[in-house]
Amino acid sequence: MTINEEGINVKPELMTIDKLYHCVFKNSIFIFYKDEEGFMHCYEVNEPAVVKQIEKSPLDLEEILLNFSSKEIASPKYR
Repeated sequence: MTINEEGINVKPELMTIDKLYHCVFKNSIFIFYKDEEGFMHCYEVNEPAVVKQIEKSPLDLEEILLNFSSKEIASPKYR
């Protein structure tokens, strides 16, 4: 994965199946993974507190995302 002013360049053919890849671009975290069928998935997280945590502790990516998603699901806007 490479990043420049124009955007993010991902090479799915070099990705490991079911492994999370991430990068920071324009104050957002972009998360990529390739599933067992070879489809690539991309998610953007632009919540400032989450972006800051992931930038600070990139090895804790999955734990940070799980904590964030559980708080979002518990939020009254999802009830």
